Amino acid sequence: MNLKQIGIGIVLADFVALTAYAVWQYGYLAFFDVHAMNAINAQIFVDLCLALAMVSVWMWQDARTRGVSALPYLVVTLFLGSIGPLLYLFRRAADEPAYLATHQGVRVPHTRHA
Repeated sequence: MNLKQIGIGIVLADFVALTAYAVWQYGYLAFFDVHAMNAINAQIFVDLCLALAMVSVWMWQDARTRGVSALPYLVVTLFLGSIGPLLYLFRRAADEPAYLATHQGVRVPHTRHA
């Protein structure tokens, strides 16, 4: 386990604990109820959705470049928000030395499929 993975792991563990506590206290669906209360809460919810959508696109492209499946992380993102990208970053940090050794630090471009 490298230093980057340890740092991401600490953030991930703390955020999972916070999420578990919030769900335990208020239930999973309370997250959606709060965002319907007023315009600022709705704006925060939409902003979060947009940010997670952009991160999901990056995750999909990065995983494809690295030859791994992003699908499990995207499903987790859909149901648990930022926990999905944090899990992906945790795994990515673990795979980084092998990826760099294989590709010698050169990013492999991916092709678009029609």
